[in-house]
Formats: sequence, C-alpha cells, structure tokens
Amino acid sequence: MDTLDWVQWPAMLVTVLAAWLIGSQNPSRRVWGFSCFIVSNLLWVIWGYHTHAYALIVLQFCLCAMNLRGFKKNVKA
Repeated sequence: MDTLDWVQWPAMLVTVLAAWLIGSQNPSRRVWGFSCFIVSNLLWVIWGYHTHAYALIVLQFCLCAMNLRGFKKNVKA
C-alpha cells in the first residue's frame, strides 16, 4: 500500500464526522458539517485520481456542489 492509498482513511473519517455534524439542530454545527464534507470531497478526489476511480471523482464534484449549497443556506441561518 503506497502513501496515497492511506488518504482513503482520513477521507472516510472526515465524511463520518461531517454526517454526524449535519444531523445537529445547531446551524453552526451544520456549517462545520458541510465544511467537513467539502474537505472530504477533496480527499476523495485525491484518492480517486490516484486509483483512477473517475466515477468517484465526478460523484464528489456533484456532492461538493450540494455541500456548497447547504453551507450557504446554513451560514444565513
């Protein structure tokens, strides 16, 4: 397993943390959740590029667009 293969583990952990924060009733925690999701999107893109998982990369760009939308909606709250 080379160095970039290990990127999938922090990506997974940040994704789980983000999902937990998104479930909060507190808008500032949800903002942190969307921020974590955006970081996880970037990590998944890095890992996907390394492993040639191009469908995963496209998925992450789509999810990132939705996360940016959620971020903007919760910053206003």
